[in-house]
Amino acid sequence: MIQRLHGKFLFWRLKNIPEKQFIYFLAVFIGFFSGLAAVALKSTVHFVQSLLTQGSDYQYANYWYLGFPLLGIVVTVLLNKKIFKETSGHGITDIIYSISQKAGIISEKKIYSRMVTSTFTVGFGGSVGLEAPITLTGSAIGSNLSRLVHLSPKLRTLMIGCGAAGGLAAIFNAPIAGVIFALEIIVSNARINSFIPLLISSVSATLLAKFLIGEEILFSIPLSEHIPIGNIPYYGLLGILCGLVAVYFSRSVMEVETRVKNIKEGYKPLIGGLALGLIIFIFPPIYGEGYMGIKTLASSQYFGILYDSLFFSKVEDELFIAIFCVFLVFIKPIASALTIGAGGSGGIFAPSLVAGGYLGFAFASLINNIIPGVGVSKNNFLLVGMCGVLCGVQYSPLTAIFLIAEITDGYTLFVPLMIVSALSYATASYFEPHSLYTKRLIQRGELIRDDKDREVLKLMKMNYLIEKDLHTILPDSLLADLVQVVSDSKRNIYPVVDEDQNLLGIVTLDDIRKIMFDREAQENVIVRDLMNSPPEEISPEDPMETVMKKFETTGAWNLPVLKDGKYMGFLSKSRIFNAYRTKIRQTQDLS
Repeated sequence: MIQRLHGKFLFWRLKNIPEKQFIYFLAVFIGFFSGLAAVALKSTVHFVQSLLTQGSDYQYANYWYLGFPLLGIVVTVLLNKKIFKETSGHGITDIIYSISQKAGIISEKKIYSRMVTSTFTVGFGGSVGLEAPITLTGSAIGSNLSRLVHLSPKLRTLMIGCGAAGGLAAIFNAPIAGVIFALEIIVSNARINSFIPLLISSVSATLLAKFLIGEEILFSIPLSEHIPIGNIPYYGLLGILCGLVAVYFSRSVMEVETRVKNIKEGYKPLIGGLALGLIIFIFPPIYGEGYMGIKTLASSQYFGILYDSLFFSKVEDELFIAIFCVFLVFIKPIASALTIGAGGSGGIFAPSLVAGGYLGFAFASLINNIIPGVGVSKNNFLLVGMCGVLCGVQYSPLTAIFLIAEITDGYTLFVPLMIVSALSYATASYFEPHSLYTKRLIQRGELIRDDKDREVLKLMKMNYLIEKDLHTILPDSLLADLVQVVSDSKRNIYPVVDEDQNLLGIVTLDDIRKIMFDREAQENVIVRDLMNSPPEEISPEDPMETVMKKFETTGAWNLPVLKDGKYMGFLSKSRIFNAYRTKIRQTQDLS
């Protein structure tokens, strides 16, 4: 019954609603559901955090911090293993992978699984952000709705971008940043006519969030209306520092995650959770996303950053607070990597923002202490620092600029934001060509965006290209046996293998054409005397670029594929070219 109604709806839609208008209509729904999911996740996590931390004594360290993160990670791991049957990771990387490798198909479980697991991870103190889970949730909504109405892979990718834009816009109350984020990170090949659906989805999500939670702005920070021209060099220096910190951030996350994931499976959540708890015990602002520490600094209640910490006695020492913030800058990525590596659910979007905020505040404080009379604004540098590190970590300068502008409800800092983001991006990309989101995909050969030919070759999977319909023959067989194989085969290459499937050589139809009908030769000539060595061999682990170089070097049209010396089949240029053309069509820019 449901399938029949679904079919009737699809038929009616195709007949009565033009595709462009239907895409706009679908973008509204995706934005609505993405915004609803963002509000639900944000509210639930904040409720859990307030429930666990409410009433802590400011005069001494809260020893519950030693256990909360471990409990959250263990629950997350159990949920993933027993219920969702999936592993946690960087949500935005998962989206990019789905677009690159799975034609934009994201599992239905992703609509709710990351929301549930990130509630436990972040709510119990895991030092990661909610942006990645909510972006993945929105993208899963877009992917599955587009599949339900049978959209093409290209439009499915656009709908994934709509979900991501809606989720980010709702969680930050920043519709422009949501659109730009989708264009810079998720659908980087999108053309200008993709802008309208993204905008519709982003605005829909933002309006719903405002209706449900009011005009809340994440950071209500007083800004200096006047930006002295003499401060510009300091913003430039901060931009370079942000780029360097971003490089440290990305490399630290990858290194720590790798080390934690190498721990024996059963001990991983325990060791990672305890290490994270110890860090939070010493540095309480690391708890959860970390935005509360930024809000505390922005409200000029600087001593509040030391609440619940071992250093509460230093609340009146502003220089100590600045140094404390420097430590937070370098510890935050380690804590985030421990959380994700141990099995927690979340992303590094918020941690990079928070680390940048601490860097900007510490930089301004130290400048004011070192150079009396300068009087740079700590709030301005805090915000610009957030922009700089975010830009340097995820390589999205426009997203970083407009996000900070929107969440502060003003564009006063637009010029400093541009300066810092440009210098941060230039510095970070000098040391690291690829962002944290794409680096591992590129290392595994699952994403190349800069070179279309290399991208297509990387996306082609050899296992699907190996031809296994060639008839093999034993080396001691007679020519007569080979002639019989020829009569049964549709190919002109005959691999010679032993009983263990080791490839010994090949015989082509041209090799036997002149003698194959000679009766005497058929009874006296053996295959071993006819075979030749192949000009080159291919391993199933060879990258497609290497494979194409072997074809080019040898001039061959067919080459054997061997795994540990065992014959697997042949690879032909014609099949590769056909697959290449298919991939080109699949990876064309959105239109």
